Amino acid sequence: RATSNHKVKETVALELSYVNSNLQLLKEELEELNSSMDVYQNDSESISVPMIPLGLKETKELDLLVPLKDFISEHYGEEGVLFEKEIKEFMELRQAMRTPSRNEAGLELLMEYYNQLYFLDSRFFPPSKTLGIFFHWYDSLTGVPSHQRALAFEKGSVLFNLGALHTQIGARQDRASLPGLNQAIDAFQKAAGAFNYLKENFSNAPSLDMSTASLTMLVRLMVAQVQECVFEKMTLLRAQNDFLARLQLAQEAARVEDVYSLVHQTMSQPHVKDYVPFSWTTMVQVKSEHFKALSHYFAAIALCDCPAPSDAELLEQEKAFLQFHVTMPEGPSLRVLLQDPEERRKLGKAHLKKAIMKHEEAMRIHGLCKILRKMDILQEVLSFAHKRSLSKYSEIDHEEDFFETGEAPDIHPKTHQKPEIKSPNFSQVKVTDLFHRLGPLSVFSAKNKWYPARRVHLMRGENGFGFTLRGDSPVLIAGVIPGGCAA
Repeated sequence: RATSNHKVKETVALELSYVNSNLQLLKEELEELNSSMDVYQNDSESISVPMIPLGLKETKELDLLVPLKDFISEHYGEEGVLFEKEIKEFMELRQAMRTPSRNEAGLELLMEYYNQLYFLDSRFFPPSKTLGIFFHWYDSLTGVPSHQRALAFEKGSVLFNLGALHTQIGARQDRASLPGLNQAIDAFQKAAGAFNYLKENFSNAPSLDMSTASLTMLVRLMVAQVQECVFEKMTLLRAQNDFLARLQLAQEAARVEDVYSLVHQTMSQPHVKDYVPFSWTTMVQVKSEHFKALSHYFAAIALCDCPAPSDAELLEQEKAFLQFHVTMPEGPSLRVLLQDPEERRKLGKAHLKKAIMKHEEAMRIHGLCKILRKMDILQEVLSFAHKRSLSKYSEIDHEEDFFETGEAPDIHPKTHQKPEIKSPNFSQVKVTDLFHRLGPLSVFSAKNKWYPARRVHLMRGENGFGFTLRGDSPVLIAGVIPGGCAA
Protein backbone atom coordinates (compact mmCIF):
# COMPACT_ATOMS: atom_id res chain seq x y z
CA ARG A 1 0.00 0.00 0.00
CA ALA A 2 2.83 2.35 0.75
CA THR A 3 4.44 2.29 -2.68
CA SER A 4 3.36 2.95 -6.24
CA ASN A 5 6.44 1.20 -7.66
CA HIS A 6 5.21 -1.97 -9.43
CA LYS A 7 8.50 -3.81 -9.06
CA VAL A 8 8.51 -3.32 -5.28
CA LYS A 9 4.83 -4.32 -5.05
CA GLU A 10 5.53 -7.59 -6.89
CA THR A 11 8.57 -8.43 -4.74
CA VAL A 12 6.63 -7.79 -1.52
CA ALA A 13 3.64 -9.81 -2.74
CA LEU A 14 5.95 -12.71 -3.54
CA GLU A 15 7.61 -12.56 -0.11
CA LEU A 16 4.23 -12.37 1.60
CA SER A 17 2.91 -15.42 -0.24
CA TYR A 18 6.07 -17.30 0.79
CA VAL A 19 5.54 -16.33 4.45
CA ASN A 20 1.87 -17.30 4.17
CA SER A 21 2.58 -20.74 2.79
CA ASN A 22 5.13 -21.29 5.57
CA LEU A 23 2.52 -20.27 8.13
CA GLN A 24 0.03 -22.65 6.57
CA LEU A 25 2.52 -25.53 6.85
CA LEU A 26 3.21 -24.66 10.48
CA LYS A 27 -0.51 -24.49 11.20
CA GLU A 28 -1.01 -27.96 9.71
CA GLU A 29 1.90 -29.40 11.69
CA LEU A 30 0.57 -27.83 14.88
CA GLU A 31 -2.91 -29.14 14.19
CA GLU A 32 -1.46 -32.60 13.73
CA LEU A 33 0.30 -32.31 17.10
CA ASN A 34 -2.62 -30.79 18.98
CA SER A 35 -5.23 -33.17 17.63
CA SER A 36 -3.07 -36.23 18.16
CA MET A 37 -5.15 -39.12 19.45
CA ASP A 38 -2.20 -41.44 20.04
CA VAL A 39 -0.75 -39.56 22.97
CA TYR A 40 -3.47 -40.19 25.52
CA GLN A 41 -4.65 -43.69 24.62
CA ASN A 42 -4.31 -46.52 27.10
CA ASP A 43 -1.43 -48.94 26.74
CA SER A 44 -3.15 -52.20 27.67
CA GLU A 45 -2.78 -55.34 25.58
CA SER A 46 -6.44 -55.46 24.61
CA ILE A 47 -7.69 -53.90 21.41
CA SER A 48 -10.09 -50.98 21.85
CA VAL A 49 -11.08 -48.43 19.24
CA PRO A 50 -9.18 -45.19 20.06
CA MET A 51 -11.12 -42.28 21.53
CA ILE A 52 -10.68 -38.58 20.71
CA PRO A 53 -9.09 -36.62 23.58
CA LEU A 54 -8.38 -32.88 23.65
CA GLY A 55 -5.10 -31.14 24.29
CA LEU A 56 -5.06 -28.48 27.05
CA LYS A 57 -5.06 -24.78 26.31
CA GLU A 58 -1.66 -23.26 27.02
CA THR A 59 -1.19 -19.90 28.73
CA LYS A 60 1.57 -17.37 29.34
CA GLU A 61 3.04 -16.62 32.75
CA LEU A 62 1.30 -13.79 34.55
CA ASP A 63 2.96 -11.32 36.93
CA LEU A 64 0.33 -9.97 39.31
CA LEU A 65 2.65 -8.67 41.99
CA VAL A 66 2.70 -4.97 41.05
CA PRO A 67 -0.94 -4.54 39.87
CA LEU A 68 -2.39 -6.22 42.97
CA LYS A 69 -0.08 -4.40 45.41
CA ASP A 70 -1.02 -1.07 43.79
CA PHE A 71 -4.72 -1.90 43.99
CA ILE A 72 -4.47 -2.86 47.67
CA SER A 73 -2.74 0.44 48.42
CA GLU A 74 -5.10 2.72 46.53
CA HIS A 75 -8.41 0.89 46.98
CA TYR A 76 -8.12 -0.59 50.45
CA GLY A 77 -5.65 1.92 51.90
CA GLU A 78 -3.45 -0.93 53.16
CA GLU A 79 0.29 -1.42 52.65
CA GLY A 80 0.52 -3.49 49.44
CA VAL A 81 3.89 -4.92 50.55
CA LEU A 82 2.19 -6.68 53.48
CA PHE A 83 0.26 -8.88 51.04
CA GLU A 84 3.19 -10.02 48.90
CA LYS A 85 3.08 -13.54 50.41
CA GLU A 86 -0.59 -14.04 49.40
CA ILE A 87 -0.04 -12.66 45.89
CA LYS A 88 2.95 -14.97 45.36
CA GLU A 89 0.95 -17.94 46.66
CA PHE A 90 -1.80 -17.18 44.14
CA MET A 91 0.75 -16.88 41.32
CA GLU A 92 2.30 -20.24 42.32
CA LEU A 93 -1.13 -21.85 42.18
CA ARG A 94 -1.65 -20.43 38.69
CA GLN A 95 1.77 -21.68 37.60
CA ALA A 96 0.99 -25.22 38.87
CA MET A 97 -2.41 -25.18 37.16
CA ARG A 98 -0.72 -24.75 33.75
CA THR A 99 0.55 -28.36 33.82
CA PRO A 100 -1.89 -30.48 35.82
CA SER A 101 -1.25 -34.20 36.19
CA ARG A 102 -3.64 -36.48 34.25
CA ASN A 103 -5.52 -37.80 37.25
CA GLU A 104 -7.85 -36.81 40.08
CA ALA A 105 -5.17 -34.56 41.63
CA GLY A 106 -4.87 -32.60 38.35
CA LEU A 107 -8.64 -32.10 38.23
CA GLU A 108 -8.67 -30.89 41.85
CA LEU A 109 -5.87 -28.44 41.10
CA LEU A 110 -7.86 -26.88 38.24
CA MET A 111 -10.97 -26.73 40.44
CA GLU A 112 -9.01 -25.11 43.27
CA TYR A 113 -7.66 -22.42 40.96
CA TYR A 114 -11.10 -21.86 39.41
CA ASN A 115 -12.62 -21.38 42.90
CA GLN A 116 -9.84 -18.95 43.89
CA LEU A 117 -10.69 -16.85 40.82
CA TYR A 118 -14.08 -16.11 42.43
CA PHE A 119 -12.30 -14.43 45.36
CA LEU A 120 -9.82 -12.67 43.09
CA ASP A 121 -12.72 -11.28 41.04
CA SER A 122 -14.57 -9.99 44.11
CA ARG A 123 -11.48 -8.43 45.71
CA PHE A 124 -9.63 -6.91 42.77
CA PHE A 125 -11.82 -6.46 39.72
CA PRO A 126 -14.12 -3.44 40.14
CA PRO A 127 -16.97 -3.15 37.60
CA SER A 128 -15.88 0.31 36.45
CA LYS A 129 -12.12 0.03 35.80
CA THR A 130 -9.55 -2.51 34.68
CA LEU A 131 -6.27 -3.48 36.31
CA GLY A 132 -4.45 -3.40 32.96
CA ILE A 133 -3.75 -7.15 33.21
CA PHE A 134 -4.09 -9.17 30.01
CA PHE A 135 -4.88 -12.89 30.16
CA HIS A 136 -3.17 -14.71 27.27
CA TRP A 137 -4.37 -18.16 26.22
CA TYR A 138 -3.70 -20.26 23.12
CA ASP A 139 -6.37 -22.13 21.18
CA SER A 140 -6.29 -25.82 22.11
CA LEU A 141 -6.37 -27.00 18.47
CA THR A 142 -4.75 -24.33 16.32
CA GLY A 143 -2.44 -22.73 18.89
CA VAL A 144 -3.64 -19.27 17.81
CA PRO A 145 -3.12 -16.81 20.70
CA SER A 146 -5.96 -14.71 22.16
CA HIS A 147 -5.99 -12.23 25.00
CA GLN A 148 -8.56 -10.35 27.04
CA ARG A 149 -8.60 -8.12 30.07
CA ALA A 150 -11.75 -9.80 31.39
CA LEU A 151 -11.22 -12.33 34.17
CA ALA A 152 -14.09 -14.31 32.61
CA PHE A 153 -11.67 -15.36 29.84
CA GLU A 154 -9.32 -16.82 32.46
CA LYS A 155 -12.20 -18.61 34.18
CA GLY A 156 -13.56 -19.98 30.90
CA SER A 157 -10.13 -21.23 29.80
CA VAL A 158 -9.60 -23.06 33.10
CA LEU A 159 -13.04 -24.62 32.74
CA PHE A 160 -12.16 -25.68 29.18
CA ASN A 161 -9.00 -27.35 30.49
CA LEU A 162 -11.06 -29.14 33.14
CA GLY A 163 -13.15 -30.65 30.32
CA ALA A 164 -10.07 -31.43 28.22
CA LEU A 165 -8.38 -33.18 31.16
CA HIS A 166 -11.47 -35.35 31.63
CA THR A 167 -11.24 -36.37 27.93
CA GLN A 168 -7.59 -37.42 28.40
CA ILE A 169 -8.44 -39.42 31.52
CA GLY A 170 -11.33 -41.07 29.64
CA ALA A 171 -9.15 -41.99 26.66
CA ARG A 172 -6.52 -43.56 28.92
CA GLN A 173 -8.82 -46.10 30.58
CA ASP A 174 -8.46 -49.80 29.79
CA ARG A 175 -11.88 -50.40 28.27
CA ALA A 176 -11.47 -54.19 28.13
CA SER A 177 -12.48 -54.31 31.81
CA LEU A 178 -15.70 -53.23 33.49
CA PRO A 179 -14.06 -50.80 35.99
CA GLY A 180 -12.12 -49.19 33.11
CA LEU A 181 -15.31 -48.79 31.08
CA ASN A 182 -17.20 -47.25 33.99
CA GLN A 183 -14.37 -44.77 34.59
CA ALA A 184 -14.27 -43.86 30.88
CA ILE A 185 -18.05 -43.31 30.87
CA ASP A 186 -17.78 -41.10 33.97
CA ALA A 187 -14.88 -39.09 32.53
CA PHE A 188 -16.55 -38.41 29.15
CA GLN A 189 -19.83 -37.47 30.88
CA LYS A 190 -17.96 -34.97 33.07
CA ALA A 191 -16.11 -33.60 30.02
CA ALA A 192 -19.48 -33.07 28.29
CA GLY A 193 -20.71 -31.33 31.46
CA ALA A 194 -17.73 -28.95 31.60
CA PHE A 195 -18.08 -27.95 27.92
CA ASN A 196 -21.84 -27.56 28.31
CA TYR A 197 -21.44 -25.37 31.42
CA LEU A 198 -18.91 -23.26 29.54
CA LYS A 199 -21.28 -22.86 26.59
CA GLU A 200 -24.17 -21.77 28.83
CA ASN A 201 -22.27 -19.44 31.17
CA PHE A 202 -19.46 -17.81 29.20
CA SER A 203 -20.10 -15.88 26.02
CA ASN A 204 -17.85 -13.62 23.90
CA ALA A 205 -14.78 -15.85 24.19
CA PRO A 206 -12.11 -14.55 21.80
CA SER A 207 -10.79 -18.01 20.88
CA LEU A 208 -12.45 -20.42 18.45
CA ASP A 209 -12.29 -23.47 20.70
CA MET A 210 -14.61 -21.69 23.16
CA SER A 211 -17.15 -20.47 20.59
CA THR A 212 -20.73 -21.75 20.94
CA ALA A 213 -20.46 -23.78 17.72
CA SER A 214 -17.24 -25.54 18.82
CA LEU A 215 -18.55 -26.25 22.32
CA THR A 216 -21.80 -27.70 20.94
CA MET A 217 -19.70 -29.99 18.77
CA LEU A 218 -17.50 -31.03 21.73
CA VAL A 219 -20.51 -31.81 23.94
CA ARG A 220 -21.97 -34.02 21.20
CA LEU A 221 -18.62 -35.72 20.60
CA MET A 222 -18.30 -36.56 24.31
CA VAL A 223 -21.87 -37.92 24.43
CA ALA A 224 -21.08 -40.12 21.40
CA GLN A 225 -17.95 -41.46 23.12
CA VAL A 226 -20.02 -42.29 26.21
CA GLN A 227 -22.51 -44.11 23.99
CA GLU A 228 -19.66 -46.09 22.43
CA CYS A 229 -18.46 -47.14 25.91
CA VAL A 230 -22.02 -48.19 26.79
CA PHE A 231 -22.02 -50.46 23.72
CA GLU A 232 -18.67 -51.95 24.79
CA LYS A 233 -20.09 -52.49 28.28
CA MET A 234 -23.03 -54.37 26.77
CA THR A 235 -20.69 -56.67 24.81
CA LEU A 236 -18.83 -57.45 28.05
CA LEU A 237 -21.93 -58.11 30.15
CA ARG A 238 -24.39 -59.84 27.85
CA ALA A 239 -24.42 -63.53 27.02
CA GLN A 240 -23.44 -63.54 23.37
CA ASN A 241 -25.42 -66.61 22.34
CA ASP A 242 -28.86 -65.40 23.34
CA PHE A 243 -31.21 -64.17 20.57
CA LEU A 244 -32.62 -61.19 22.50
CA ALA A 245 -29.18 -60.14 23.77
CA ARG A 246 -27.89 -60.04 20.19
CA LEU A 247 -30.85 -57.98 19.07
CA GLN A 248 -30.11 -55.56 21.92
CA LEU A 249 -26.46 -55.35 20.85
CA ALA A 250 -27.53 -54.58 17.29
CA GLN A 251 -29.82 -51.77 18.50
CA GLU A 252 -27.12 -50.46 20.83
CA ALA A 253 -24.65 -50.33 17.89
CA ALA A 254 -27.28 -48.54 15.77
CA ARG A 255 -27.59 -45.98 18.59
CA VAL A 256 -23.81 -45.36 18.53
CA GLU A 257 -23.99 -44.91 14.75
CA ASP A 258 -26.84 -42.43 15.28
CA VAL A 259 -24.94 -40.19 17.71
CA TYR A 260 -21.74 -40.25 15.64
CA SER A 261 -23.76 -39.21 12.56
CA LEU A 262 -25.01 -36.23 14.55
CA VAL A 263 -21.44 -35.33 15.55
CA HIS A 264 -20.37 -35.56 11.90
CA GLN A 265 -23.18 -33.18 10.87
CA THR A 266 -22.11 -30.75 13.61
CA MET A 267 -18.48 -30.93 12.46
CA SER A 268 -19.59 -30.14 8.91
CA GLN A 269 -21.27 -26.84 9.93
CA PRO A 270 -19.71 -23.73 8.32
CA HIS A 271 -18.16 -22.29 11.53
CA VAL A 272 -16.69 -25.59 12.66
CA LYS A 273 -15.72 -27.28 9.39
CA ASP A 274 -12.53 -25.35 8.67
CA TYR A 275 -11.49 -25.43 12.31
CA VAL A 276 -11.87 -29.08 13.31
CA PRO A 277 -8.89 -31.31 12.39
CA PHE A 278 -9.48 -33.52 9.37
CA SER A 279 -8.44 -36.55 11.44
CA TRP A 280 -11.32 -35.94 13.87
CA THR A 281 -13.95 -35.56 11.16
CA THR A 282 -12.65 -38.71 9.47
CA MET A 283 -12.53 -40.67 12.73
CA VAL A 284 -16.15 -39.73 13.51
CA GLN A 285 -17.26 -40.74 10.01
CA VAL A 286 -15.33 -44.04 10.25
CA LYS A 287 -16.99 -44.83 13.59
CA SER A 288 -20.42 -43.99 12.22
CA GLU A 289 -19.98 -46.48 9.35
CA HIS A 290 -18.26 -49.06 11.58
CA PHE A 291 -21.11 -49.16 14.12
CA LYS A 292 -23.73 -49.27 11.39
CA ALA A 293 -21.93 -52.34 10.04
CA LEU A 294 -21.83 -53.87 13.54
CA SER A 295 -25.56 -53.36 14.03
CA HIS A 296 -26.27 -55.36 10.84
CA TYR A 297 -23.69 -57.99 11.81
CA PHE A 298 -25.31 -58.63 15.22
CA ALA A 299 -28.75 -58.77 13.59
CA ALA A 300 -27.46 -61.45 11.19
CA ILE A 301 -25.82 -63.42 14.00
CA ALA A 302 -29.08 -63.33 16.01
CA LEU A 303 -30.99 -64.74 13.04
CA CYS A 304 -28.46 -67.29 11.82
CA ASP A 305 -26.77 -68.61 14.98
CA CYS A 306 -29.70 -68.81 17.38
CA PRO A 307 -32.15 -71.70 17.22
CA ALA A 308 -35.77 -71.07 16.24
CA PRO A 309 -37.83 -70.16 19.32
CA SER A 310 -39.96 -72.60 21.26
CA ASP A 311 -43.65 -71.76 21.65
CA ALA A 312 -42.92 -70.30 25.09
CA GLU A 313 -40.19 -67.98 23.71
CA LEU A 314 -42.06 -67.01 20.56
CA LEU A 315 -44.21 -64.26 22.05
CA GLU A 316 -41.28 -62.46 23.66
CA GLN A 317 -39.18 -62.73 20.49
CA GLU A 318 -42.05 -61.46 18.33
CA LYS A 319 -42.46 -58.47 20.65
CA ALA A 320 -38.73 -57.64 20.50
CA PHE A 321 -38.60 -58.13 16.72
CA LEU A 322 -41.58 -55.82 16.16
CA GLN A 323 -39.55 -52.88 17.52
CA PHE A 324 -36.28 -53.98 15.93
CA HIS A 325 -36.41 -52.75 12.32
CA VAL A 326 -37.19 -49.20 11.22
CA THR A 327 -39.46 -50.73 8.54
CA MET A 328 -40.68 -54.33 8.58
CA PRO A 329 -38.70 -56.70 6.31
CA GLU A 330 -40.46 -57.89 3.18
CA GLY A 331 -41.51 -61.54 2.96
CA PRO A 332 -43.43 -63.84 5.25
CA SER A 333 -45.23 -62.96 8.48
CA LEU A 334 -43.21 -62.37 11.61
CA ARG A 335 -44.16 -65.72 13.14
CA VAL A 336 -43.10 -67.66 10.02
CA LEU A 337 -39.90 -65.62 9.75
CA LEU A 338 -38.88 -66.41 13.33
CA GLN A 339 -39.75 -70.10 13.15
CA ASP A 340 -38.48 -71.01 9.68
CA PRO A 341 -34.67 -71.49 9.64
CA GLU A 342 -34.52 -70.82 5.87
CA GLU A 343 -36.35 -67.48 6.18
CA ARG A 344 -34.07 -66.51 9.05
CA ARG A 345 -31.01 -67.34 6.93
CA LYS A 346 -32.30 -65.23 4.03
CA LEU A 347 -32.83 -62.14 6.19
CA GLY A 348 -29.53 -62.78 8.02
CA LYS A 349 -27.74 -62.92 4.68
CA ALA A 350 -29.28 -59.56 3.66
CA HIS A 351 -28.06 -58.03 6.95
CA LEU A 352 -24.57 -59.43 6.42
CA LYS A 353 -24.43 -58.05 2.90
CA LYS A 354 -25.18 -54.58 4.30
CA ALA A 355 -22.65 -55.08 7.12
CA ILE A 356 -19.89 -55.95 4.63
CA MET A 357 -20.69 -52.88 2.50
CA LYS A 358 -20.52 -50.62 5.55
CA HIS A 359 -17.27 -52.20 6.79
CA GLU A 360 -15.73 -51.54 3.38
CA GLU A 361 -16.96 -47.94 3.45
CA ALA A 362 -15.42 -47.47 6.92
CA MET A 363 -12.09 -48.81 5.65
CA ARG A 364 -12.24 -46.60 2.55
CA ILE A 365 -12.83 -43.42 4.60
CA HIS A 366 -10.11 -44.47 7.06
CA GLY A 367 -7.65 -44.77 4.17
CA LEU A 368 -8.22 -41.13 3.17
CA CYS A 369 -6.59 -39.71 6.30
CA LYS A 370 -2.82 -39.80 6.75
CA ILE A 371 -2.97 -39.49 10.56
CA LEU A 372 -5.49 -42.32 10.95
CA ARG A 373 -3.53 -44.58 8.62
CA LYS A 374 -0.72 -44.47 11.20
CA MET A 375 -3.06 -45.78 13.92
CA ASP A 376 -2.49 -49.54 13.81
CA ILE A 377 -5.14 -50.33 16.42
CA LEU A 378 -7.92 -48.70 14.43
CA GLN A 379 -6.77 -50.50 11.28
CA GLU A 380 -6.80 -53.80 13.20
CA VAL A 381 -10.29 -53.28 14.60
CA LEU A 382 -11.75 -52.38 11.20
CA SER A 383 -10.17 -55.26 9.31
CA PHE A 384 -11.03 -57.78 12.07
CA ALA A 385 -14.72 -56.77 11.96
CA HIS A 386 -14.71 -56.90 8.15
CA LYS A 387 -13.14 -60.39 8.04
CA ARG A 388 -15.56 -61.65 10.69
CA SER A 389 -18.57 -60.54 8.59
CA LEU A 390 -17.04 -61.99 5.41
CA SER A 391 -16.40 -65.40 6.96
CA LYS A 392 -19.94 -65.49 8.40
CA TYR A 393 -21.32 -64.64 4.95
CA SER A 394 -19.39 -67.43 3.24
CA GLU A 395 -20.52 -69.82 5.99
CA ILE A 396 -24.26 -69.18 5.39
CA ASP A 397 -24.05 -68.64 1.63
CA HIS A 398 -25.31 -71.74 -0.23
CA GLU A 399 -24.25 -72.46 -3.79
CA GLU A 400 -27.84 -73.20 -4.76
CA ASP A 401 -29.08 -69.77 -3.59
CA PHE A 402 -31.01 -68.55 -6.59
CA PHE A 403 -32.90 -65.87 -4.72
CA GLU A 404 -31.75 -62.28 -5.06
CA THR A 405 -30.51 -61.15 -1.63
CA GLY A 406 -32.98 -58.46 -0.60
CA GLU A 407 -32.22 -55.12 1.01
CA ALA A 408 -32.10 -55.47 4.81
CA PRO A 409 -34.08 -52.72 6.55
CA ASP A 410 -32.24 -50.40 8.94
CA ILE A 411 -32.18 -51.19 12.63
CA HIS A 412 -34.05 -49.08 15.13
CA PRO A 413 -31.50 -47.40 17.50
CA LYS A 414 -32.10 -48.07 21.19
CA THR A 415 -29.95 -47.87 24.32
CA HIS A 416 -30.36 -49.21 27.84
CA GLN A 417 -28.16 -46.46 29.35
CA LYS A 418 -28.62 -42.88 28.20
CA PRO A 419 -25.51 -40.70 28.59
CA GLU A 420 -25.73 -38.00 31.25
CA ILE A 421 -24.15 -34.59 30.93
CA LYS A 422 -22.56 -34.12 34.37
CA SER A 423 -21.97 -30.46 35.26
CA PRO A 424 -18.84 -29.63 37.27
CA ASN A 425 -19.36 -29.77 41.02
CA PHE A 426 -17.26 -26.82 42.19
CA SER A 427 -18.17 -27.29 45.85
CA GLN A 428 -16.26 -30.59 46.04
CA VAL A 429 -12.96 -28.70 46.28
CA LYS A 430 -13.06 -26.38 49.29
CA VAL A 431 -10.80 -23.31 49.21
CA THR A 432 -10.21 -20.47 51.64
CA ASP A 433 -9.90 -16.91 50.41
CA LEU A 434 -6.15 -16.19 50.15
CA PHE A 435 -6.78 -12.49 50.81
CA HIS A 436 -8.94 -12.94 53.94
CA ARG A 437 -6.63 -10.56 55.85
CA LEU A 438 -8.15 -7.66 53.89
CA GLY A 439 -11.33 -8.25 55.92
CA PRO A 440 -14.73 -9.82 55.31
CA LEU A 441 -15.58 -10.06 51.61
CA SER A 442 -19.07 -8.63 52.12
CA VAL A 443 -17.47 -5.33 53.18
CA PHE A 444 -13.98 -5.29 51.69
CA SER A 445 -14.70 -5.98 48.05
CA ALA A 446 -13.70 -4.27 44.80
CA LYS A 447 -17.18 -2.85 44.23
CA ASN A 448 -17.28 -0.88 47.53
CA LYS A 449 -15.70 2.57 47.41
CA TRP A 450 -13.43 3.75 50.22
CA TYR A 451 -12.12 7.13 51.36
CA PRO A 452 -8.40 7.30 51.99
CA ALA A 453 -7.60 6.20 55.55
CA ARG A 454 -7.77 9.08 58.04
CA ARG A 455 -6.59 9.35 61.63
CA VAL A 456 -8.80 10.82 64.35
CA HIS A 457 -7.20 11.72 67.68
CA LEU A 458 -9.48 11.50 70.72
CA MET A 459 -8.70 12.62 74.27
CA ARG A 460 -10.36 10.42 76.90
CA GLY A 461 -12.89 12.40 78.93
CA GLU A 462 -14.10 11.51 82.39
CA ASN A 463 -16.80 9.24 80.83
CA GLY A 464 -14.32 7.49 78.48
CA PHE A 465 -14.29 8.25 74.71
CA GLY A 466 -18.04 8.64 74.39
CA PHE A 467 -18.83 5.85 71.87
CA THR A 468 -19.71 2.16 71.85
CA LEU A 469 -18.37 -0.57 69.52
CA ARG A 470 -19.71 -3.82 68.07
CA GLY A 471 -18.37 -6.52 65.77
CA ASP A 472 -14.86 -7.62 65.08
CA SER A 473 -12.72 -7.18 61.94
CA PRO A 474 -14.13 -4.80 60.91
CA VAL A 475 -15.07 -3.14 64.21
CA LEU A 476 -18.10 -0.88 63.76
CA ILE A 477 -19.11 2.15 65.87
CA ALA A 478 -22.50 1.23 67.29
CA GLY A 479 -23.39 4.58 68.79
CA VAL A 480 -22.02 7.97 69.88
CA ILE A 481 -22.97 9.43 73.28
CA PRO A 482 -24.33 12.99 72.82
CA GLY A 483 -22.06 15.64 74.22
CA GLY A 484 -19.27 13.13 74.83
CA CYS A 485 -15.68 13.35 73.60
CA ALA A 486 -16.32 11.43 70.33
CA ALA A 487 -19.34 13.52 69.35
